[in-house]
Amino acid sequence: MSKYAVVFPGQGSQAIGMLADLASDHPIVEQTFSQASEILGYDLWDL
Repeated sequence: MSKYAVVFPGQGSQAIGMLADLASDHPIVEQTFSQASEILGYDLWDL
């Protein structure tokens, strides 16, 4: 029998600019957010 665990990040585990670090390491993240921003009509990076 296998055991499974579901882990959720707790409140306060996010930080300002944490997505920018990911985007600088992985260009696909920046490309995806830029494309989504264009489709939605507002800049997701401003959030």
